[in-house]
Amino acid sequence: MTRIGLISDTHHYLDAAVFDHFKYCDEIWHAGDFGTKDIADKIIAGPWQKPIIFRGVYGNIDGADIRNIYPEKLFFNCEGVKVYLQHIGGYPGKYAPGVKDEIIAHGSQLFISGHSHILKIMYDDKLHCLHMNPGAAGRQGWHKAKTLIRFVIDGIEMKNCEVVEMSS
Repeated sequence: MTRIGLISDTHHYLDAAVFDHFKYCDEIWHAGDFGTKDIADKIIAGPWQKPIIFRGVYGNIDGADIRNIYPEKLFFNCEGVKVYLQHIGGYPGKYAPGVKDEIIAHGSQLFISGHSHILKIMYDDKLHCLHMNPGAAGRQGWHKAKTLIRFVIDGIEMKNCEVVEMSS
């Protein structure tokens, strides 16, 4: 069983509450628009009870400091689930160009994107793929609430999904 903390669109700001919300996570995934490498470094070095795995992709506002470390697209397995992360990705029925083809080509069962600042969790019946967008955890943008997601991957099951709204 792997406990995952999912965050996106921090835009140069990391709310200290993130550490409390992710304290029991085994892995933390960032879906882009870090702002600076300092944000990734703070998450990696956080006050974790145990070592964590950190994964991320760059977003459209990220500069060379992030782009030299994190890819645009990331494909990996978490337990028995094929995962695909890309910052600008859209969602079922309105995927960004090329995303649907990538989901099919890699047999992705979980597609994660950011960018829109709109928290969204929905299943694509046609592609048999769960889509998650954690919304935005930073202060910059038009969103009214800072949000993130916690969930569990247990074998091939994705479960215990929790949406967290952080106070402003």
